[in-house]
Amino acid sequence: MSHQRYPSIDPKEPHSVSLKVLRLSRPSLVVQHPLPPPLSARPPSADQQVHEDTPIPASLAYTTDSDTNPDPFLLAPILQLPPSFGSAYVGETFSCTLCANHDATPPGETPPTPSSAGGLAPSAGQQAYKKKFTRDVRIEAEMKTPSSGTVLKLPLHSADGIEHPNNNDNETTTEKGGNKGIDLEPGQTLQRIVNFDLKEEGNHVLAVTVSYYEATETSGRSRTFRKLYQFICKGSLIVRTKVGALSSAASMGVKGVGEKGGDRRRWVMEAQLENCSEDVMQLSRVGLDLEGGLRYRDCNWEVSRSAKPVLRPGEVEQCCFVVEEEGENTIVEGEDGRVVFGVLGIGWRSEMGNKGYLSTGKLGTRIVR
Repeated sequence: MSHQRYPSIDPKEPHSVSLKVLRLSRPSLVVQHPLPPPLSARPPSADQQVHEDTPIPASLAYTTDSDTNPDPFLLAPILQLPPSFGSAYVGETFSCTLCANHDATPPGETPPTPSSAGGLAPSAGQQAYKKKFTRDVRIEAEMKTPSSGTVLKLPLHSADGIEHPNNNDNETTTEKGGNKGIDLEPGQTLQRIVNFDLKEEGNHVLAVTVSYYEATETSGRSRTFRKLYQFICKGSLIVRTKVGALSSAASMGVKGVGEKGGDRRRWVMEAQLENCSEDVMQLSRVGLDLEGGLRYRDCNWEVSRSAKPVLRPGEVEQCCFVVEEEGENTIVEGEDGRVVFGVLGIGWRSEMGNKGYLSTGKLGTRIVR
């Protein structure tokens, strides 16, 4: 992470603008645990029959006078936010909100107290109070990835979806483009949203820089501070592949299959997908992005089918594809006799609908002569 030095008149003086960073994630359903009535409960009267399995109403997470939640189901119709940062996985989009807050009363300053002469004067132990104005507040974000030697500047989005490119120049920008600074009154907040696609495992560092112009009635100065937020990205899927030539018996009599000199060459590619995360995922897409001169036949579940594979933590899904040439000798082999097929793309959704996607490196096989 590159550190940029900024001039500061008094680094010990607290800033009048504070920064809060919160990760954005989807809520989850509250789990309720219905409790059976205690054995020492008073037996029901003759005119009030109660089933022995009726749960205690206080153990249900959501109860009303109506029949909104009549059954003691495990999941309640209440949403809850994650209690902590959680885990970040490869293939997901890391999103967080950046809030620059103008504190109503800056720390270390107190309003003046009336003096005996009827004017305003600082009391003992108090600093001279000066009304401050916060102008041109800007937020900039950068991401440091494990494999990159430099930081990546991230575009910022406002709550209404307008993109604010991350720049460091002082040129005048329009409202719908550029990282334009705004003026904040005491108690107001500048909020921006940053998104970053996680593509590799390891330590990631989010660097957020806040700059503003602090002015009083008689003077002014530019102030800047920077904060670093580190998190670890884990692997979400383990992909194992195996490629083999399709035999003539399996190709239903097609001559020269898998070998040069026949009508077309065909191969079978098997893929094993293992969920190594802590979340349940439903596969939405597993397909090949092939090089030119190739086509494939999917031997797996249909994308349009509603019952898509669901992988719980540690479970494995097997996939199979038949790759073949579009014509006779339409692909070019490398110097080492290797044929490159393309990449395997995998898309999924989590329990609460979070999207994830990753692609493998170049897949292929070596032709044995």
